[in-house]
Amino acid sequence: MTRAILAIDQGTTNSKAVLVSGDGQIIARGSAAVGIEHPQPGWVEQDPLRIWQSVQEAIAACLQAAPGAGIIGIAISNQRESVTAWDARSGEPLGPVISWQCRRTAPDCAALVAAGHAPRVQELTGLPIDPMFPGPKMRWLLDRVPAGSAVRLGTIDSWLIHCLTGGAVHACDASNAARSQLYDLKRQCWSDELCSLFGVPVECLPRVRDSAFAFGGTLNVPGLPDGIPVCAAIGDSHAALFGHGAFHPGDGKVTFGTGSSIMTTLPEFIAPRNGITTTIAWSINGRATYAFEGNILVSAAALPWMVDLLGLPDVQALTDLAATAEPDGPGFVPAFVGLGAPHWQADARALFCGITFNTTRAQMARAVTDSIAFQAHDVFAVMTAQSPAPLGRLYADGGPSRNRFLMQCVADTLNHPVIQCDAPEASALGAAYLAGLALGIWPDLDAIAALPRAGQEIAPKAGDAARRLAVWQDAIRRSTLPLA
Repeated sequence: MTRAILAIDQGTTNSKAVLVSGDGQIIARGSAAVGIEHPQPGWVEQDPLRIWQSVQEAIAACLQAAPGAGIIGIAISNQRESVTAWDARSGEPLGPVISWQCRRTAPDCAALVAAGHAPRVQELTGLPIDPMFPGPKMRWLLDRVPAGSAVRLGTIDSWLIHCLTGGAVHACDASNAARSQLYDLKRQCWSDELCSLFGVPVECLPRVRDSAFAFGGTLNVPGLPDGIPVCAAIGDSHAALFGHGAFHPGDGKVTFGTGSSIMTTLPEFIAPRNGITTTIAWSINGRATYAFEGNILVSAAALPWMVDLLGLPDVQALTDLAATAEPDGPGFVPAFVGLGAPHWQADARALFCGITFNTTRAQMARAVTDSIAFQAHDVFAVMTAQSPAPLGRLYADGGPSRNRFLMQCVADTLNHPVIQCDAPEASALGAAYLAGLALGIWPDLDAIAALPRAGQEIAPKAGDAARRLAVWQDAIRRSTLPLA
């Protein structure tokens, strides 16, 4: 029997399950789709029971692919900043999962900023006041729960820990707590001051644990025996950074997906400035590793939108068309739900600018593909200006990272090599490696860094990146202008 770690990667659009062997290799995979609802413009939500069902379906498919595997531990990586509420007694949801993309709390956030709370919140949490973060969403949920409910609030890792342990454990890891806007990063605990500000009772929140920790054992999970330890939990972007072995200050990664998360490891806590955030990357043995992060709200999600608009068969056809574009095309800003890092303009809107009668379909396609690289450029420009360590090895993961043209655009725009990782399950691997630490499979970070990883380094090429950036910067300015 092959001993393996079952890693669950619960994402925005699907849930994945992979089995990882003791030599760090994936031996089986399974996945299931998760629906997304948009009940009002700017609102994005999901069904917590469907998320749990999709995780069970992914686990079943994974185990069917490796019937001889013996699961010795479970690890979780999860979409971050999405939150939900459930009843502690019955386990029944008390509302939807409010997605990280959701903007329903924009008025509440604007009121907090207008009242002057933003500097103090950023000082304690490393985060700006923005609808992306869970604090105001938790208050929104609390305002709508039935009277008399025994409310538990949590991010997706805590919801899954609850489900996996039969409701016995209400806990999350430090990386997810760090994204809640209720957690004091320096003191590494829930902040009474922040809970009071956002109107969230601290007793409703999960206990915060290390990312590698024995959270509890499985109970009444279909297809799994009781008692398998859930021994790692971590936000998906943090998990990818860990999975790449980006343990040295300055090492970083870009996860390309619906949005993008850009992270670089820090030698110590550094208060962020100019639109990026500081976060806990992971916590091991009570010691937190910090990172700078920039969250891009819409990245590769713009690609299928443009595919449909141009009547193309798929994203590959779009990037092939973009590669043929002549210079001096239009600019495009994918601010469909506002702009994230480093601009943080909730009222920004998507636009093309600079379109003329000479603009071609190829130039419009190139403007959309360029927007993925240019958003990364803006974040890294702010990060490198504040980091005490120069930008080191830069990894790219997520489905779009397998597109060579897109990654060449990123390398050219950053003027820095990009390691194109053949690791679509980077987040799941990172979570599995943390579980392996907790289980003693790998003794330390050096052993994890030494595990084999596939990847190709893409060197930047000389070209017209500076001219394209100027067009992008003009487009950004226009997208943030107030509507007349």
